[in-house]
Amino acid sequence: MADTPPFRFIDLFAGVGGFHAALKSYGGECVYSVEIDKSAAEVYRRNWGRDPLGDVTKDADEDLMKVPAHEILAAGFPCQPFSKSGAQRGMEETRGTLYWNILQIIERRKPKVVLLENVRNLAGPRHLHEWEVIIETLRDEGYRVSDTPAIFSPHLLPPERGGRPQVRERVFITATHNPAGIGDDADVAPVAYPTGGIDGFDPKQEWHLEDLLDDSHNIPGCNLTGAERVWIDAWDDFVQSWYEHTDGRRPPGFPIWADAWRDFAQVVKAFGFVPGYRDLMERDGELPKWKAGHLAKNYDLYARHRDWIDPWAKKWGVYTEKFPPSRRKLEWQAQDTPRLWDTVMHFRPSGIRAKRPTYLPALVAITQTSIVGPRERRLSPRETARLQGLPDWYDFGDQRPAATYKQMGNGVNVGAVWHILREHVRRDEDVLKRTAAGRRILEAVWKAPLSPDPVLEAMGPTP
Repeated sequence: MADTPPFRFIDLFAGVGGFHAALKSYGGECVYSVEIDKSAAEVYRRNWGRDPLGDVTKDADEDLMKVPAHEILAAGFPCQPFSKSGAQRGMEETRGTLYWNILQIIERRKPKVVLLENVRNLAGPRHLHEWEVIIETLRDEGYRVSDTPAIFSPHLLPPERGGRPQVRERVFITATHNPAGIGDDADVAPVAYPTGGIDGFDPKQEWHLEDLLDDSHNIPGCNLTGAERVWIDAWDDFVQSWYEHTDGRRPPGFPIWADAWRDFAQVVKAFGFVPGYRDLMERDGELPKWKAGHLAKNYDLYARHRDWIDPWAKKWGVYTEKFPPSRRKLEWQAQDTPRLWDTVMHFRPSGIRAKRPTYLPALVAITQTSIVGPRERRLSPRETARLQGLPDWYDFGDQRPAATYKQMGNGVNVGAVWHILREHVRRDEDVLKRTAAGRRILEAVWKAPLSPDPVLEAMGPTP
Protein backbone atom coordinates (compact mmCIF):
# COMPACT_ATOMS: atom_id res chain seq x y z
CA MET A 1 0.00 0.00 0.00
CA ALA A 2 1.39 3.37 -1.05
CA ASP A 3 2.31 5.82 1.66
CA THR A 4 -0.29 8.47 2.37
CA PRO A 5 1.04 11.82 1.13
CA PRO A 6 1.73 14.36 3.91
CA PHE A 7 -0.44 16.98 2.21
CA ARG A 8 -2.62 17.58 -0.81
CA PHE A 9 -2.15 20.67 -2.96
CA ILE A 10 -3.86 22.49 -5.79
CA ASP A 11 -2.02 24.27 -8.57
CA LEU A 12 -3.86 27.30 -9.98
CA PHE A 13 -2.70 29.12 -13.14
CA ALA A 14 -0.33 26.18 -13.29
CA GLY A 15 1.72 26.97 -16.39
CA VAL A 16 4.00 23.99 -17.01
CA GLY A 17 4.23 23.12 -13.32
CA GLY A 18 6.86 25.07 -11.38
CA PHE A 19 4.79 24.99 -8.19
CA HIS A 20 3.97 21.34 -8.86
CA ALA A 21 7.66 20.45 -9.11
CA ALA A 22 8.44 22.00 -5.72
CA LEU A 23 5.38 20.74 -3.85
CA LYS A 24 5.58 17.21 -5.23
CA SER A 25 9.26 17.14 -4.27
CA TYR A 26 8.14 17.86 -0.70
CA GLY A 27 5.96 14.76 -0.93
CA GLY A 28 2.66 16.45 -1.72
CA GLU A 29 -0.09 15.07 -3.92
CA CYS A 30 -1.71 17.29 -6.53
CA VAL A 31 -5.49 16.89 -6.41
CA TYR A 32 -6.43 19.73 -8.76
CA SER A 33 -4.61 21.84 -11.33
CA VAL A 34 -5.85 24.30 -13.90
CA GLU A 35 -4.21 26.12 -16.82
CA ILE A 36 -6.03 27.85 -19.66
CA ASP A 37 -3.15 27.85 -22.17
CA LYS A 38 -3.30 24.70 -24.30
CA SER A 39 0.44 24.45 -25.01
CA ALA A 40 1.41 24.88 -21.37
CA ALA A 41 -1.31 22.44 -20.28
CA GLU A 42 0.06 19.81 -22.68
CA VAL A 43 3.59 20.17 -21.25
CA TYR A 44 2.12 19.89 -17.75
CA ARG A 45 0.20 16.72 -18.70
CA ARG A 46 3.23 15.21 -20.39
CA ASN A 47 5.39 15.61 -17.27
CA TRP A 48 2.98 15.34 -14.34
CA GLY A 49 0.46 12.86 -15.67
CA ARG A 50 -2.63 15.02 -15.22
CA ASP A 51 -4.40 17.31 -17.65
CA PRO A 52 -4.83 20.80 -16.15
CA LEU A 53 -6.52 22.35 -19.16
CA GLY A 54 -9.52 24.30 -17.95
CA ASP A 55 -10.90 27.54 -16.59
CA VAL A 56 -10.82 28.28 -12.86
CA THR A 57 -13.68 30.77 -13.23
CA LYS A 58 -15.94 27.86 -14.18
CA ASP A 59 -14.70 25.59 -11.40
CA ALA A 60 -14.73 28.04 -8.50
CA ASP A 61 -17.57 30.49 -8.15
CA GLU A 62 -20.46 31.13 -5.78
CA ASP A 63 -22.68 28.38 -7.15
CA LEU A 64 -20.18 25.68 -8.03
CA MET A 65 -17.05 24.33 -6.38
CA LYS A 66 -15.27 21.65 -8.38
CA VAL A 67 -12.03 22.13 -6.46
CA PRO A 68 -11.47 19.31 -3.94
CA ALA A 69 -10.27 19.68 -0.36
CA HIS A 70 -6.55 20.32 0.05
CA GLU A 71 -3.97 21.56 2.56
CA ILE A 72 -1.84 23.87 0.35
CA LEU A 73 -3.13 26.26 -2.29
CA ALA A 74 -0.52 27.52 -4.78
CA ALA A 75 -1.17 30.15 -7.42
CA GLY A 76 0.97 32.34 -9.64
CA PHE A 77 -2.07 34.45 -10.36
CA PRO A 78 -2.49 37.37 -12.78
CA CYS A 79 -3.01 40.64 -10.92
CA GLN A 80 -5.96 42.67 -12.12
CA PRO A 81 -7.05 46.08 -10.83
CA PHE A 82 -9.80 45.89 -8.25
CA SER A 83 -12.82 48.14 -8.09
CA LYS A 84 -12.59 51.04 -5.65
CA SER A 85 -16.29 51.82 -5.64
CA GLY A 86 -17.46 52.80 -2.21
CA ALA A 87 -13.90 52.47 -0.87
CA GLN A 88 -14.63 48.78 -0.29
CA ARG A 89 -11.77 46.44 0.49
CA GLY A 90 -13.62 43.21 1.05
CA MET A 91 -14.29 40.14 -1.03
CA GLU A 92 -17.00 41.82 -3.11
CA GLU A 93 -14.49 44.35 -4.42
CA THR A 94 -12.53 41.55 -6.09
CA ARG A 95 -15.54 40.23 -8.00
CA GLY A 96 -14.82 39.83 -11.68
CA THR A 97 -11.10 39.23 -11.12
CA LEU A 98 -9.23 35.95 -10.97
CA TYR A 99 -8.23 36.67 -7.40
CA TRP A 100 -11.94 36.53 -6.54
CA ASN A 101 -12.02 32.90 -7.69
CA ILE A 102 -9.02 32.13 -5.49
CA LEU A 103 -10.91 33.68 -2.58
CA GLN A 104 -13.94 31.52 -3.34
CA ILE A 105 -11.74 28.43 -2.97
CA ILE A 106 -10.15 29.74 0.22
CA GLU A 107 -13.56 30.57 1.70
CA ARG A 108 -14.98 27.10 0.95
CA ARG A 109 -11.94 24.84 1.44
CA LYS A 110 -9.86 26.69 4.04
CA PRO A 111 -6.44 25.30 3.00
CA LYS A 112 -3.90 25.28 5.80
CA VAL A 113 -1.32 27.21 3.76
CA VAL A 114 -1.81 29.67 0.91
CA LEU A 115 1.17 30.35 -1.34
CA LEU A 116 0.71 33.14 -3.91
CA GLU A 117 3.31 34.50 -6.34
CA ASN A 118 3.30 37.59 -8.52
CA VAL A 119 5.56 40.14 -10.17
CA ARG A 120 7.36 42.49 -7.82
CA ASN A 121 5.27 45.47 -8.95
CA LEU A 122 2.30 44.05 -7.07
CA ALA A 123 3.99 45.28 -3.89
CA GLY A 124 4.88 48.65 -5.45
CA PRO A 125 3.17 52.03 -5.03
CA ARG A 126 1.10 51.70 -8.22
CA HIS A 127 -0.63 48.61 -6.85
CA LEU A 128 -0.89 49.60 -3.20
CA HIS A 129 -4.67 49.28 -3.27
CA GLU A 130 -4.58 45.76 -4.74
CA TRP A 131 -1.97 44.74 -2.16
CA GLU A 132 -4.09 46.01 0.72
CA VAL A 133 -7.17 44.22 -0.62
CA ILE A 134 -5.33 40.90 -0.85
CA ILE A 135 -3.91 41.17 2.67
CA GLU A 136 -7.22 42.25 4.22
CA THR A 137 -9.32 39.61 2.46
CA LEU A 138 -6.95 36.85 3.57
CA ARG A 139 -7.19 38.11 7.16
CA ASP A 140 -10.96 38.24 6.86
CA GLU A 141 -10.85 34.52 6.07
CA GLY A 142 -8.84 33.81 9.23
CA TYR A 143 -5.29 33.75 7.86
CA ARG A 144 -2.06 34.99 9.38
CA VAL A 145 -0.33 37.04 6.70
CA SER A 146 2.26 39.80 6.82
CA ASP A 147 1.70 43.37 5.66
CA THR A 148 5.29 43.43 4.47
CA PRO A 149 5.95 41.92 1.04
CA ALA A 150 8.29 38.93 0.81
CA ILE A 151 10.43 39.60 -2.26
CA PHE A 152 12.82 36.90 -3.36
CA SER A 153 14.96 35.89 -6.33
CA PRO A 154 16.61 32.53 -7.17
CA HIS A 155 20.03 34.17 -7.56
CA LEU A 156 20.04 34.79 -3.78
CA LEU A 157 20.03 31.05 -3.14
CA PRO A 158 23.30 29.12 -3.35
CA PRO A 159 23.34 26.19 -5.80
CA GLU A 160 23.20 23.64 -2.99
CA ARG A 161 19.79 25.07 -2.05
CA GLY A 162 18.34 25.01 -5.55
CA GLY A 163 19.44 28.52 -6.49
CA ARG A 164 20.00 29.56 -10.09
CA PRO A 165 21.93 32.41 -11.76
CA GLN A 166 18.81 34.37 -12.67
CA VAL A 167 17.76 37.69 -11.14
CA ARG A 168 14.04 37.05 -10.96
CA GLU A 169 12.56 39.09 -8.15
CA ARG A 170 9.02 38.06 -7.33
CA VAL A 171 6.70 38.87 -4.49
CA PHE A 172 5.36 35.94 -2.48
CA ILE A 173 2.30 36.17 -0.25
CA THR A 174 2.26 33.29 2.21
CA ALA A 175 -0.52 32.75 4.70
CA THR A 176 -1.47 30.17 7.32
CA HIS A 177 -5.03 29.43 8.42
CA ASN A 178 -5.12 30.75 11.95
CA PRO A 179 -8.74 31.16 13.07
CA ALA A 180 -7.71 31.28 16.72
CA GLY A 181 -5.58 34.34 16.04
CA ILE A 182 -2.45 32.83 17.58
CA GLY A 183 0.27 35.46 17.66
CA ASP A 184 -1.66 37.89 15.50
CA ASP A 185 -0.80 40.70 17.89
CA ALA A 186 2.90 40.08 17.26
CA ASP A 187 4.91 41.57 14.43
CA VAL A 188 4.95 38.62 12.04
CA ALA A 189 8.08 38.98 9.93
CA PRO A 190 7.79 38.26 6.21
CA VAL A 191 9.48 35.31 4.60
CA ALA A 192 13.06 36.27 3.76
CA TYR A 193 16.32 34.41 3.90
CA PRO A 194 18.19 33.24 6.99
CA THR A 195 21.65 34.66 7.60
CA GLY A 196 24.09 32.74 9.73
CA GLY A 197 23.47 29.76 11.97
CA ILE A 198 23.28 26.13 11.00
CA ASP A 199 20.51 26.82 8.46
CA GLY A 200 21.78 30.17 7.23
CA PHE A 201 23.54 31.14 4.03
CA ASP A 202 25.17 34.13 2.38
CA PRO A 203 23.02 35.43 -0.51
CA LYS A 204 25.95 37.40 -1.98
CA GLN A 205 27.70 34.73 -3.98
CA GLU A 206 29.43 34.82 -7.33
CA TRP A 207 27.56 32.95 -10.03
CA HIS A 208 28.94 31.40 -13.22
CA LEU A 209 26.68 30.62 -16.15
CA GLU A 210 28.93 27.75 -17.17
CA ASP A 211 27.22 25.71 -14.46
CA LEU A 212 24.05 25.42 -16.55
CA LEU A 213 25.15 25.91 -20.16
CA ASP A 214 25.59 23.15 -22.71
CA ASP A 215 29.05 23.01 -24.31
CA SER A 216 27.74 23.18 -27.86
CA HIS A 217 28.11 26.38 -29.88
CA ASN A 218 25.63 25.12 -32.45
CA ILE A 219 22.11 24.41 -31.16
CA PRO A 220 19.39 24.50 -33.84
CA GLY A 221 17.21 27.60 -33.53
CA CYS A 222 19.65 29.37 -31.22
CA ASN A 223 22.30 30.50 -33.72
CA LEU A 224 22.81 34.15 -34.55
CA THR A 225 22.03 35.57 -37.97
CA GLY A 226 24.74 37.07 -40.13
CA ALA A 227 23.44 40.58 -39.43
CA GLU A 228 23.45 39.97 -35.68
CA ARG A 229 27.04 38.78 -35.77
CA VAL A 230 28.04 41.93 -37.66
CA TRP A 231 26.41 44.14 -35.02
CA ILE A 232 28.22 42.31 -32.23
CA ASP A 233 31.53 42.22 -34.08
CA ALA A 234 31.32 45.97 -34.71
CA TRP A 235 30.61 46.88 -31.10
CA ASP A 236 33.17 44.34 -29.91
CA ASP A 237 35.70 46.22 -32.01
CA PHE A 238 34.51 49.47 -30.40
CA VAL A 239 34.95 48.05 -26.88
CA GLN A 240 38.45 46.77 -27.58
CA SER A 241 39.41 50.07 -29.23
CA TRP A 242 38.09 51.87 -26.17
CA TYR A 243 40.33 49.84 -23.88
CA GLU A 244 43.29 50.47 -26.19
CA HIS A 245 42.82 54.25 -26.35
CA THR A 246 41.96 54.79 -22.68
CA ASP A 247 44.76 52.74 -21.10
CA GLY A 248 42.38 49.98 -20.03
CA ARG A 249 39.67 52.14 -18.48
CA ARG A 250 36.30 50.38 -18.57
CA PRO A 251 33.73 51.62 -21.11
CA PRO A 252 31.25 54.21 -19.84
CA GLY A 253 28.10 53.08 -18.09
CA PHE A 254 25.79 55.55 -19.80
CA PRO A 255 24.11 54.51 -23.09
CA ILE A 256 26.42 55.06 -26.05
CA TRP A 257 24.43 56.55 -28.92
CA ALA A 258 26.23 56.55 -32.25
CA ASP A 259 23.46 58.61 -33.84
CA ALA A 260 24.21 61.47 -31.43
CA TRP A 261 27.68 61.77 -32.98
CA ARG A 262 26.20 62.49 -36.40
CA ASP A 263 24.72 65.72 -35.02
CA PHE A 264 27.91 66.73 -33.22
CA ALA A 265 29.22 69.27 -35.74
CA GLN A 266 25.83 70.95 -36.08
CA VAL A 267 25.32 71.10 -32.31
CA VAL A 268 28.78 72.54 -31.64
CA LYS A 269 28.27 75.13 -34.38
CA ALA A 270 24.95 76.17 -32.84
CA PHE A 271 26.39 76.55 -29.33
CA GLY A 272 29.96 77.50 -30.15
CA PHE A 273 31.16 74.80 -27.74
CA VAL A 274 30.42 71.24 -26.65
CA PRO A 275 27.20 71.71 -24.64
CA GLY A 276 26.40 70.20 -21.27
CA TYR A 277 22.99 68.93 -20.30
CA ARG A 278 21.88 72.29 -18.83
CA ASP A 279 22.79 74.02 -22.09
CA LEU A 280 20.73 71.53 -24.06
CA MET A 281 17.74 71.91 -21.76
CA GLU A 282 17.87 75.71 -21.95
CA ARG A 283 17.86 75.51 -25.74
CA ASP A 284 14.99 72.98 -25.82
CA GLY A 285 12.55 73.39 -22.93
CA GLU A 286 10.79 70.12 -23.79
CA LEU A 287 13.94 67.97 -23.68
CA PRO A 288 13.75 65.55 -20.71
CA LYS A 289 16.62 65.82 -18.26
CA TRP A 290 17.59 62.16 -18.66
CA LYS A 291 17.87 62.51 -22.44
CA ALA A 292 19.76 65.77 -22.19
CA GLY A 293 22.21 64.06 -19.85
CA HIS A 294 22.81 61.15 -22.23
CA LEU A 295 23.25 63.46 -25.22
CA ALA A 296 25.72 65.69 -23.38
CA LYS A 297 27.80 62.69 -22.31
CA ASN A 298 27.83 61.33 -25.86
CA TYR A 299 28.90 64.69 -27.28
CA ASP A 300 31.73 64.85 -24.76
CA LEU A 301 32.78 61.25 -25.46
CA TYR A 302 32.87 61.89 -29.19
CA ALA A 303 34.80 65.14 -28.81
CA ARG A 304 37.57 63.27 -26.96
CA HIS A 305 37.66 60.12 -29.12
CA ARG A 306 36.51 61.12 -32.60
CA ASP A 307 39.97 60.39 -34.05
CA TRP A 308 39.32 56.65 -33.75
CA ILE A 309 35.50 56.60 -33.59
CA ASP A 310 35.10 58.00 -37.11
CA PRO A 311 37.31 55.29 -38.73
CA TRP A 312 35.51 52.66 -36.66
CA ALA A 313 32.05 53.81 -37.82
CA LYS A 314 33.19 53.95 -41.46
CA LYS A 315 34.85 50.52 -41.27
CA TRP A 316 31.67 48.80 -40.10
CA GLY A 317 29.11 50.87 -42.02
CA VAL A 318 27.41 51.93 -38.78
CA TYR A 319 25.48 54.69 -40.55
CA THR A 320 24.27 52.47 -43.39
CA GLU A 321 21.22 50.26 -43.77
CA LYS A 322 23.21 47.41 -42.17
CA PHE A 323 22.62 48.99 -38.77
CA PRO A 324 19.05 49.86 -37.78
CA PRO A 325 18.81 52.71 -35.23
CA SER A 326 18.44 50.36 -32.24
CA ARG A 327 21.72 48.63 -33.19
CA ARG A 328 23.63 51.91 -33.19
CA LYS A 329 23.38 51.95 -29.41
CA LEU A 330 25.37 50.11 -26.75
CA GLU A 331 24.48 49.83 -23.07
CA TRP A 332 27.63 48.57 -21.35
CA GLN A 333 26.89 47.05 -17.93
CA ALA A 334 29.72 44.52 -18.05
CA GLN A 335 32.26 46.45 -15.97
CA ASP A 336 35.82 45.29 -16.86
CA THR A 337 34.85 42.40 -19.16
CA PRO A 338 37.47 42.55 -21.94
CA ARG A 339 35.29 41.79 -24.95
CA LEU A 340 31.67 42.14 -25.95
CA TRP A 341 31.77 38.47 -27.00
CA ASP A 342 32.63 37.63 -23.38
CA THR A 343 29.38 39.13 -22.08
CA VAL A 344 25.71 38.18 -21.98
CA MET A 345 23.80 40.39 -24.42
CA HIS A 346 20.25 41.41 -25.16
CA PHE A 347 19.00 43.05 -28.32
CA ARG A 348 16.64 45.69 -27.00
CA PRO A 349 14.84 48.66 -28.56
CA SER A 350 17.15 50.83 -26.45
CA GLY A 351 20.26 49.16 -27.87
CA ILE A 352 22.55 46.19 -27.33
CA ARG A 353 22.78 45.67 -23.57
CA ALA A 354 25.88 43.84 -22.31
CA LYS A 355 26.27 42.30 -18.84
CA ARG A 356 28.91 40.22 -17.11
CA PRO A 357 28.46 36.46 -17.71
CA THR A 358 27.64 35.74 -14.08
CA TYR A 359 23.86 35.65 -13.90
CA LEU A 360 21.03 36.47 -16.23
CA PRO A 361 18.17 38.93 -15.90
CA ALA A 362 14.72 37.47 -15.43
CA LEU A 363 13.37 35.37 -18.24
CA VAL A 364 10.48 37.35 -19.68
CA ALA A 365 8.02 35.96 -22.17
CA ILE A 366 7.74 39.11 -24.29
CA THR A 367 11.38 40.10 -24.77
CA GLN A 368 14.37 38.78 -26.63
CA THR A 369 16.22 35.73 -25.40
CA SER A 370 19.64 36.28 -23.85
CA ILE A 371 22.66 35.92 -26.14
CA VAL A 372 25.51 34.06 -24.45
CA GLY A 373 28.65 35.64 -25.91
CA PRO A 374 31.08 32.82 -25.02
CA ARG A 375 28.76 30.37 -26.86
CA GLU A 376 28.06 32.79 -29.74
CA ARG A 377 24.37 31.87 -29.65
CA ARG A 378 21.14 32.42 -27.80
CA LEU A 379 20.24 30.64 -24.59
CA SER A 380 18.60 27.35 -25.55
CA PRO A 381 15.12 26.27 -24.43
CA ARG A 382 16.70 23.55 -22.28
CA GLU A 383 18.97 26.09 -20.61
CA THR A 384 16.00 28.34 -19.80
CA ALA A 385 14.31 25.34 -18.18
CA ARG A 386 17.40 24.80 -16.04
CA LEU A 387 17.27 28.48 -15.04
CA GLN A 388 13.77 27.84 -13.73
CA GLY A 389 14.93 24.79 -11.76
CA LEU A 390 13.39 22.12 -13.98
CA PRO A 391 15.42 18.90 -14.44
CA ASP A 392 16.83 17.79 -17.76
CA TRP A 393 14.28 14.95 -18.03
CA TYR A 394 11.50 17.53 -18.25
CA ASP A 395 9.89 16.94 -21.64
CA PHE A 396 8.58 19.76 -23.83
CA GLY A 397 7.67 17.44 -26.65
CA ASP A 398 8.00 18.77 -30.18
CA GLN A 399 6.62 22.23 -29.49
CA ARG A 400 8.32 25.23 -31.08
CA PRO A 401 11.17 26.83 -29.09
CA ALA A 402 9.17 30.08 -28.96
CA ALA A 403 6.50 28.31 -26.91
CA THR A 404 9.09 27.01 -24.42
CA TYR A 405 10.67 30.45 -24.09
CA LYS A 406 7.23 31.93 -23.38
CA GLN A 407 6.39 29.26 -20.81
CA MET A 408 9.69 29.71 -18.98
CA GLY A 409 9.24 33.49 -19.03
CA ASN A 410 5.81 33.08 -17.44
CA GLY A 411 6.86 30.37 -14.99
CA VAL A 412 7.82 30.28 -11.34
CA ASN A 413 11.30 29.23 -10.23
CA VAL A 414 11.25 25.84 -8.48
CA GLY A 415 14.07 26.61 -6.06
CA ALA A 416 12.47 29.89 -5.00
CA VAL A 417 9.17 28.11 -4.22
CA TRP A 418 11.03 25.40 -2.31
CA HIS A 419 12.82 27.98 -0.21
CA ILE A 420 9.79 30.21 0.37
CA LEU A 421 7.67 27.33 1.67
CA ARG A 422 10.51 26.24 3.94
CA GLU A 423 10.85 29.72 5.40
CA HIS A 424 7.09 30.09 5.70
CA VAL A 425 6.67 26.98 7.85
CA ARG A 426 9.61 28.20 9.94
CA ARG A 427 7.79 31.48 10.50
CA ASP A 428 4.40 29.93 11.28
CA GLU A 429 5.53 26.81 13.11
CA ASP A 430 3.70 27.96 16.23
CA VAL A 431 0.40 27.82 14.33
CA LEU A 432 1.06 24.77 12.16
CA LYS A 433 2.07 22.49 15.03
CA ARG A 434 -1.38 22.86 16.65
CA THR A 435 -3.24 20.81 14.00
CA ALA A 436 -2.64 17.40 12.46
CA ALA A 437 -2.59 18.85 8.94
CA GLY A 438 -0.10 21.50 9.98
CA ARG A 439 2.15 18.96 11.67
CA ARG A 440 2.22 16.83 8.52
CA ILE A 441 3.29 19.84 6.45
CA LEU A 442 5.97 20.69 9.01
CA GLU A 443 7.32 17.15 9.02
CA ALA A 444 7.40 16.95 5.22
CA VAL A 445 9.34 20.20 4.94
CA TRP A 446 11.82 19.57 7.75
CA LYS A 447 12.74 16.06 6.61
CA ALA A 448 13.29 17.17 3.01
CA PRO A 449 16.77 18.14 1.74
CA LEU A 450 17.71 21.82 1.44
CA SER A 451 17.37 21.67 -2.34
CA PRO A 452 14.68 20.17 -4.58
CA ASP A 453 17.26 19.25 -7.22
CA PRO A 454 18.15 15.70 -6.06
CA VAL A 455 14.49 14.86 -5.43
CA LEU A 456 13.42 16.09 -8.87
CA GLU A 457 16.29 14.30 -10.56
CA ALA A 458 15.20 11.02 -8.92
CA MET A 459 11.66 11.45 -10.31
CA GLY A 460 12.92 11.17 -13.87
CA PRO A 461 12.95 8.05 -16.01
CA THR A 462 15.51 5.39 -15.11
CA PRO A 463 18.45 5.46 -17.57
